[in-house]
Amino acid sequence: MLTMRRVKLTYPPQLLEKPIIYEVIKRFDIVTNIRLANATRDQGWLVVELGGQPESIEAALAWIAAQGVQVEPAQEE
Repeated sequence: MLTMRRVKLTYPPQLLEKPIIYEVIKRFDIVTNIRLANATRDQGWLVVELGGQPESIEAALAWIAAQGVQVEPAQEE
């Protein structure tokens, strides 16, 4: 069963150039839909929908957090 999950990802400055979303797509076979985003020199954040198998989404979110990105539930629009 496919699941959709919306989260907010907040990047610290040292990770702004790292292709984390690209890696998530490749590693975990996740479909992404970026809903909102903002980046400055000091920080970046995005609200993204992740689609896929529930266990793949959970593994992807754990991997993202392990990279140093803050992961939190996103408010619905």
